[in-house]
Amino acid sequence: MVSSLAATDRPAAALETSTARGTVTLLREGDGTVVCERCVVAHTTLARMRGLLGRRELPPGEGMLIRPAPSIQTFFMRFPIDVVFLSRRGDVLKVSEDVRPWRAAAARRAHSTLELPAGEARRRGIETGQRLIPHQLGQQE
Repeated sequence: MVSSLAATDRPAAALETSTARGTVTLLREGDGTVVCERCVVAHTTLARMRGLLGRRELPPGEGMLIRPAPSIQTFFMRFPIDVVFLSRRGDVLKVSEDVRPWRAAAARRAHSTLELPAGEARRRGIETGQRLIPHQLGQQE
């Protein structure tokens, strides 16, 4: 498992947040710290609509990158989540922590959202102004 990847090591595997597909690892640009080891990208209409519905939990280290999605709702979900709103380039625009079931959250100018287990954004040090970079699994060194 990759715990850090220097910014100079990323060009071959790096993707724009707006084009990532499949399952990716999300890294913080600058220090290369992993913020989500296993992040499923929901880019189709059906995948975006389903989101995390039907799951009993979201284990630490897992997440879902939903794009495009400037807003989310947690209707019918069974657990709270952290929601990170991202620009097209992966800049963190807003972090909504501990969003409980039956709520909605949004951010102006957001292109996509990263859904993480409740408390994970704080544990990983995700803050407004940082940039998150997706890497296809299996392509890191």
